[in-house]
Amino acid sequence: MDALKPRIVVLDGYTLNPGDLNWDALGKIGELTVYDRTSPEQVTERAMEGEIVFTNKTLLPTEVINALPALKYIGVLATGYNVVDIAAARARDIPVTNIPGYGTESVAQMTFALILELAQQPALHDASVHAGEWSECPDFCYWKKPLVELKGLTLGLVGYGAIGQAVARLGRAFGMKILVHTRTVREDAETEFVDCQTVFTESDVVSLHCPLTDENQGFVNADLLSQMKPTAYLINTARGPLVNEAALAMALNEEKIAGAATDVLSVEPPSVDNPLFSAKNLIITPHIGWATRAARERLMNIAADNLRAFLKGTPQNVVN
Repeated sequence: MDALKPRIVVLDGYTLNPGDLNWDALGKIGELTVYDRTSPEQVTERAMEGEIVFTNKTLLPTEVINALPALKYIGVLATGYNVVDIAAARARDIPVTNIPGYGTESVAQMTFALILELAQQPALHDASVHAGEWSECPDFCYWKKPLVELKGLTLGLVGYGAIGQAVARLGRAFGMKILVHTRTVREDAETEFVDCQTVFTESDVVSLHCPLTDENQGFVNADLLSQMKPTAYLINTARGPLVNEAALAMALNEEKIAGAATDVLSVEPPSVDNPLFSAKNLIITPHIGWATRAARERLMNIAADNLRAFLKGTPQNVVN
């Protein structure tokens, strides 16, 4: 590989950069080819062009990795790296890097946007006003659903990495009490660390911020949801498969909990028959918590930093 001008291929660049950023950070490093999207049938042919391959959600399974003799480096344009067969890359001494930390504040902001939407219902009332209901109202104001003040309520967090901690800071700014369940308990005088069941039984808002593992897939199930307060909200800006979607839909439709909001689903894009689409009191957004321009620009710059470090012989953010 020519360290001065490596051949770089981005398999699915559109989501990261739909046109409001540029690719200069990577383009200055090597000969860059960017594909907006790549189908499974196209992966091997397109990746064959590159010594350096970047992917966001395009899968790089064992058979693809083994079919690329020139491949020297895989960069994942995200924090989660389950799209790459890590073992296959390791067997060929190909480093796989990810992008940690780029979206912490943006995802925390999205989490509270969802909490505030459930608590204050601005979109519902905006739609009502535009439909003419305020103009026809005999009173100077009205509300279509109960409005909830966050001060004094309990915010329960499952997972307490950088994003969980950022959400906790926002919660404290609203005057909320913080409960946390996490594998790694930290010294934190402002935070009470408890077991998972306590988070769900005692919190007014439960927010998920843990990585997806084989052990916790679907852990938010019917039993756990049944232990929540009937006035409580569930928020998921982490990973869709953490939640049993059929169980959540049932809990919402039977009014076992007051509402939920999710920025992630178990399959993305979702099928039209996803049970959550017919659930009551549920907000669904299309996995956009990470997607502020500032966060995407940070992601792009970290991806370039990772590649430069590899080319200098000092790789960073290597996950395998």
